[in-house]
Amino acid sequence: MALDELYREVILDHYRNPRRKGSLDGDHIHAEGQNPSCGDEFSLDLRIDDDTVSDVAIQGIGCSISQASGSMMAEALMGKTLNEVVEMTHNFKRMMGIVEGDNPVDADRPGSVLGDLEALQGVRKFPVRVKCADLPWTTLESAIKNAEGAA
Repeated sequence: MALDELYREVILDHYRNPRRKGSLDGDHIHAEGQNPSCGDEFSLDLRIDDDTVSDVAIQGIGCSISQASGSMMAEALMGKTLNEVVEMTHNFKRMMGIVEGDNPVDADRPGSVLGDLEALQGVRKFPVRVKCADLPWTTLESAIKNAEGAA
Protein backbone atom coordinates (compact mmCIF):
# COMPACT_ATOMS: atom_id res chain seq x y z
CA MET A 1 0.00 0.00 0.00
CA ALA A 2 1.41 3.38 -1.01
CA LEU A 3 1.96 5.96 1.72
CA ASP A 4 -0.56 8.37 0.10
CA GLU A 5 -3.14 5.58 0.11
CA LEU A 6 -2.47 4.79 3.77
CA TYR A 7 -2.83 8.47 4.67
CA ARG A 8 -6.13 8.69 2.79
CA GLU A 9 -7.38 5.67 4.73
CA VAL A 10 -6.42 7.24 8.07
CA ILE A 11 -8.25 10.47 7.16
CA LEU A 12 -11.35 8.62 5.94
CA ASP A 13 -11.40 6.40 9.03
CA HIS A 14 -11.35 9.42 11.35
CA TYR A 15 -14.02 11.13 9.24
CA ARG A 16 -16.34 8.11 9.20
CA ASN A 17 -15.63 7.10 12.81
CA PRO A 18 -14.79 10.31 14.71
CA ARG A 19 -13.10 9.73 18.02
CA ARG A 20 -14.28 11.42 21.21
CA LYS A 21 -17.49 12.68 19.56
CA GLY A 22 -20.03 14.21 21.92
CA SER A 23 -20.04 16.80 24.68
CA LEU A 24 -18.84 16.97 28.27
CA ASP A 25 -20.92 17.49 31.38
CA GLY A 26 -19.73 19.36 34.44
CA ASP A 27 -16.87 21.85 34.52
CA HIS A 28 -15.15 22.20 31.18
CA ILE A 29 -13.99 24.76 28.66
CA HIS A 30 -16.01 25.16 25.48
CA ALA A 31 -15.04 26.79 22.21
CA GLU A 32 -16.61 26.93 18.77
CA GLY A 33 -15.12 27.69 15.40
CA GLN A 34 -16.41 28.20 11.88
CA ASN A 35 -14.89 28.43 8.45
CA PRO A 36 -17.26 30.85 6.71
CA SER A 37 -15.68 30.25 3.31
CA CYS A 38 -16.87 26.62 3.22
CA GLY A 39 -19.41 26.30 6.03
CA ASP A 40 -17.42 23.88 8.24
CA GLU A 41 -18.25 24.10 11.94
CA PHE A 42 -16.39 22.65 14.90
CA SER A 43 -16.94 22.69 18.65
CA LEU A 44 -14.66 21.47 21.38
CA ASP A 45 -15.19 20.67 25.05
CA LEU A 46 -12.00 20.41 27.05
CA ARG A 47 -11.51 19.41 30.67
CA ILE A 48 -8.20 20.35 32.25
CA ASP A 49 -7.16 18.99 35.63
CA ASP A 50 -3.83 19.96 37.19
CA ASP A 51 -2.63 21.55 33.93
CA THR A 52 -3.32 18.32 32.01
CA VAL A 53 -6.06 17.50 29.48
CA SER A 54 -8.21 14.90 31.23
CA ASP A 55 -11.12 14.77 28.79
CA VAL A 56 -12.02 15.99 25.32
CA ALA A 57 -15.24 15.92 23.31
CA ILE A 58 -15.82 17.21 19.80
CA GLN A 59 -18.73 17.93 17.52
CA GLY A 60 -18.80 19.29 14.03
CA ILE A 61 -20.14 19.31 10.55
CA GLY A 62 -18.16 19.79 7.41
CA CYS A 63 -15.72 18.23 5.03
CA SER A 64 -13.68 15.10 5.66
CA ILE A 65 -10.51 17.13 6.21
CA SER A 66 -11.88 19.38 8.97
CA GLN A 67 -13.68 16.58 10.77
CA ALA A 68 -10.80 14.09 10.51
CA SER A 69 -8.37 16.75 11.73
CA GLY A 70 -10.61 17.35 14.76
CA SER A 71 -10.90 13.64 15.53
CA MET A 72 -7.14 13.11 15.31
CA MET A 73 -6.52 16.22 17.39
CA ALA A 74 -8.95 15.08 20.11
CA GLU A 75 -7.18 11.72 20.38
CA ALA A 76 -3.76 13.38 20.52
CA LEU A 77 -4.76 15.85 23.27
CA MET A 78 -5.59 13.27 25.94
CA GLY A 79 -3.12 13.29 28.82
CA LYS A 80 -1.09 16.20 27.45
CA THR A 81 -0.07 19.16 29.61
CA LEU A 82 -1.07 22.61 28.41
CA ASN A 83 2.55 23.26 27.41
CA GLU A 84 2.54 20.07 25.33
CA VAL A 85 -0.77 21.11 23.74
CA VAL A 86 0.70 24.50 22.76
CA GLU A 87 3.80 22.80 21.33
CA MET A 88 1.70 20.23 19.43
CA THR A 89 -0.48 23.02 18.01
CA HIS A 90 2.59 24.92 16.86
CA ASN A 91 4.05 21.75 15.28
CA PHE A 92 0.79 21.08 13.45
CA LYS A 93 0.64 24.63 12.11
CA ARG A 94 4.28 24.40 10.99
CA MET A 95 3.54 21.09 9.25
CA MET A 96 0.65 22.75 7.42
CA GLY A 97 2.73 25.80 6.47
CA ILE A 98 0.50 28.14 8.50
CA VAL A 99 3.37 29.41 10.67
CA GLU A 100 6.99 29.83 9.71
CA GLY A 101 9.54 27.19 10.59
CA ASP A 102 10.76 23.85 9.39
CA ASN A 103 8.20 21.12 8.92
CA PRO A 104 8.45 19.02 12.10
CA VAL A 105 7.58 15.94 10.06
CA ASP A 106 10.89 15.00 8.52
CA ALA A 107 11.69 11.69 6.90
CA ASP A 108 15.19 11.90 8.39
CA ARG A 109 13.87 12.43 11.93
CA PRO A 110 13.27 9.22 13.86
CA GLY A 111 9.89 8.68 15.46
CA SER A 112 6.54 10.28 14.81
CA VAL A 113 6.17 13.87 15.92
CA LEU A 114 2.41 14.14 15.42
CA GLY A 115 1.19 10.54 15.07
CA ASP A 116 -1.91 10.09 12.91
CA LEU A 117 -2.00 13.86 12.36
CA GLU A 118 0.91 13.45 9.96
CA ALA A 119 -1.61 11.98 7.50
CA LEU A 120 -2.85 15.53 6.97
CA GLN A 121 0.46 16.92 5.74
CA GLY A 122 -0.58 16.26 2.12
CA VAL A 123 -3.30 18.90 2.55
CA ARG A 124 -0.51 21.47 2.52
CA LYS A 125 -0.36 21.01 -1.27
CA PHE A 126 -3.92 22.41 -1.50
CA PRO A 127 -3.85 25.86 0.14
CA VAL A 128 -7.63 26.27 -0.03
CA ARG A 129 -8.02 23.13 2.14
CA VAL A 130 -5.44 24.13 4.78
CA LYS A 131 -8.10 26.22 6.54
CA CYS A 132 -10.24 23.08 6.76
CA ALA A 133 -7.49 21.15 8.53
CA ASP A 134 -6.72 24.13 10.77
CA LEU A 135 -10.30 24.79 11.97
CA PRO A 136 -10.12 22.39 14.97
CA TRP A 137 -6.72 23.79 15.93
CA THR A 138 -7.93 27.38 15.81
CA THR A 139 -10.87 26.29 17.97
CA LEU A 140 -8.41 24.62 20.37
CA GLU A 141 -6.42 27.85 20.62
CA SER A 142 -9.63 29.67 21.57
CA ALA A 143 -10.35 27.04 24.23
CA ILE A 144 -6.84 27.44 25.69
CA LYS A 145 -7.28 31.23 25.79
CA ASN A 146 -10.61 30.68 27.59
CA ALA A 147 -8.85 28.40 30.08
CA GLU A 148 -6.13 30.96 30.72
CA GLY A 149 -8.74 33.69 31.16
CA ALA A 150 -10.63 31.57 33.68
CA ALA A 151 -7.50 30.81 35.73
